[in-house]
Amino acid sequence: MSQKGQNTSNRFGAEKLINIALPVTIFLLAIAGWEALVRWKEIPPYVLPSPSLIASTMVKDWAILSASMWVTLKITFSAILLAIAGGGGLAVLFAQWKWVERSFFPFAVVLQVTPIIAIAPLLLVYLEPNTAVLVCAFIVAFFPILSNTALGLTSADHNLQELFELYGASRWQQLIHLRLPSALPYFLGGLRIGGGLALIGAIVAELAAGSAGQGSGLAYRIVEAGFRLNIPRMFAALVLVSATGIAIFLFFTALSWLLLGRWHDSALDRKA
Repeated sequence: MSQKGQNTSNRFGAEKLINIALPVTIFLLAIAGWEALVRWKEIPPYVLPSPSLIASTMVKDWAILSASMWVTLKITFSAILLAIAGGGGLAVLFAQWKWVERSFFPFAVVLQVTPIIAIAPLLLVYLEPNTAVLVCAFIVAFFPILSNTALGLTSADHNLQELFELYGASRWQQLIHLRLPSALPYFLGGLRIGGGLALIGAIVAELAAGSAGQGSGLAYRIVEAGFRLNIPRMFAALVLVSATGIAIFLFFTALSWLLLGRWHDSALDRKA
């Protein structure tokens, strides 16, 4: 490697290191400032617990919090899988038959624009708490996957479509060999959005269930701790909710990179 190439590689490596270290450093400084403020002002734990107290509470109550986190994770990923099957399958039907899109797309829009906080209490009347939470998480994750996948299926290169038609490819052959690969980046984008929204929908429904004295997920622990004025446990559960959301986003981002990293422009630009 030439000296110029080596210098360029070193510069990009230093920039990447700075991009990683800078947000981590700022985050740690913010935590340290929070800890210092609580100790300096002697703020009571029932008003604002310190990060160290939140961490110790998380360790002490880990058996309860981890069980609740597992419940929330199971519901969230079950909702994502159902949204993938329902949204992706319906998007394929939309792309193949326009009358299906005209008939059913308005119902999807109605589900999307109706606030989930208004639907959750109603579902709790008719369904078991865990089932109601699952349905709420599915509803909010369904539309982004449906709309993004449908957009991707209709965004295939028209010149390639004409080429497929010229060679006598059937509609299903065009779907499998042209439209589905073209829709993959859109689908993965919708999946990243839908994954986070599924967690939000699950938390909102669990809050409604917790207010009714039902449920067992992380949001229920937040409500329960609020009733008991156990503010450190509330913060500990909130930290786990945030960590779960970050983990879901990173998981689907990594999945997108693995599936698109060798051929799609967005991933190639990120690698460069």
